[in-house]
Amino acid sequence: MSERNEYDEHNGQTEVAEQSRPEYVDFTVDDFPGGLAACLEAILMVADQPQTVEDMARVLVVDESDVEDALQALRAEYEGDAARGIRPRGFELRHTARGWQFANRAEFEPVVSAFVTDGQTARLSQAALEALAIVAYRQPVTRAQVAAIRGVNSDGVIRSLAVRGLIAENGMDPDSRAALLVTSEFFLDQMGLNSLDELPSLAPFLPSVAEMTRPGESDEEPVS
Repeated sequence: MSERNEYDEHNGQTEVAEQSRPEYVDFTVDDFPGGLAACLEAILMVADQPQTVEDMARVLVVDESDVEDALQALRAEYEGDAARGIRPRGFELRHTARGWQFANRAEFEPVVSAFVTDGQTARLSQAALEALAIVAYRQPVTRAQVAAIRGVNSDGVIRSLAVRGLIAENGMDPDSRAALLVTSEFFLDQMGLNSLDELPSLAPFLPSVAEMTRPGESDEEPVS
């Protein structure tokens, strides 16, 4: 291939990338310390489900091959290098059929379980109660939906509830491919319920229409 053809091909790829850039993306990965690798870490740190190379490449407006290479390099970095005295991390960058995600290493499961179950006999925190209520009344629901309702990342409290046996994963959302959360039989036992139909109504705790409508406002159109 001539230099001219290589130049045209490169420019063509650049133009396609620019045309496919989402409107809300006003940056390039080189704008940030650590470049592409750091951007991928930031995405995977907040993601509540595996992410595909295609999706991350589209959001960051970079080539899929560059994303794949960066992910492989990160995974190797987290594995450590005994010969060079570099210890492995307590987490790993795991690749499955659904994509890439951070996960605790299997050998650290006793440590994680001890942390999550510490004080298990104590009462649930306010954050855990909020997340549990959302799952109970909105199930099946994804982690992202719980976080959206609470307005804060809820992965920690969801893990705590799962370890306590109060909630569990059951199926997958067909659109987002995220795991669906539901309450468990143990939850019913702890609540003294025979079925979810016996959950108390939320109506008494919701504001009335009058309270939600400010004085002088109405859903009806003014009569001319």
